[in-house]
Amino acid sequence: MIVCDASADRTDVLVREVPLTTFNVVRSKADIEQHVQDQLAEETPVALIYNGISHAVMLATPQDLEDFALGFSLSEGILQDKHELYGIEVRSQASGIELHCEIASERFVQLKNRRRTLAGRTGCGLCGSESLEQAMRYPTKLDVQTVFSRKAIQLGLQDMPQMQTLQQQTGATHACAWVLADGTVAMLREDVGRHNALDKLVGAIANSDIENKGFIITSSRASYEMVQKTASAGINLLVAISAPTGLAVRIAEQCGLTLVGFARKDNCVIYSHPECIDSITRDI
Repeated sequence: MIVCDASADRTDVLVREVPLTTFNVVRSKADIEQHVQDQLAEETPVALIYNGISHAVMLATPQDLEDFALGFSLSEGILQDKHELYGIEVRSQASGIELHCEIASERFVQLKNRRRTLAGRTGCGLCGSESLEQAMRYPTKLDVQTVFSRKAIQLGLQDMPQMQTLQQQTGATHACAWVLADGTVAMLREDVGRHNALDKLVGAIANSDIENKGFIITSSRASYEMVQKTASAGINLLVAISAPTGLAVRIAEQCGLTLVGFARKDNCVIYSHPECIDSITRDI
């Protein structure tokens, strides 16, 4: 059991702009108490503002925020191409962080129209949508069906944990990794939120010159949104450490994404499009 030190300075601002903070705590084990220091992952309100208009506020780990802004904009359909984002300014406020994004006029008009349809209506409250139909965003059919080896998945799973520095320090963050066809983990992003980690990774991939034939491993379960964001980025394989949801499997099957769950060193469960995993026996 770990208990926060009640003598901590309450005059400090609650919101922090660093990915982790050190706390004085009391660690209790087998009736023995120790006064030690513990590192905790931070979550900070991050506002995404487009051409001066606030669109969404997310709780996120305050690092790789430029990647987050681009990845969120692409995966949420606000932008169709990274070149439609002209600039990002990160502004620190007492209550959080603002990401001021300057986007193409056409995309901003579409965003304003979307916001206008929400004004004054009673909605379902899901994802800021006015209706269940609007909340469900179905990805288009994937054009590319790259085949990956099970060995590449195993190598990615093997190397990913050692790159999760925040997780090693805090035990509280998710990670999403970009793995190349040979199993090399080329890029990784972390966040307290699994969706944020994926958005950060999507933004980092879009901003890089790295090979675009690869797949994503997530340290979390595979929800519908994880499938939707992966497919929207044009990536046809998502590997999850934990389980998928039923909706995630149905969406993956429909859009042509190969969805793997319960991925471990020597085994996994392939829920959709097993033809995109090479070197497997069909009774897995």
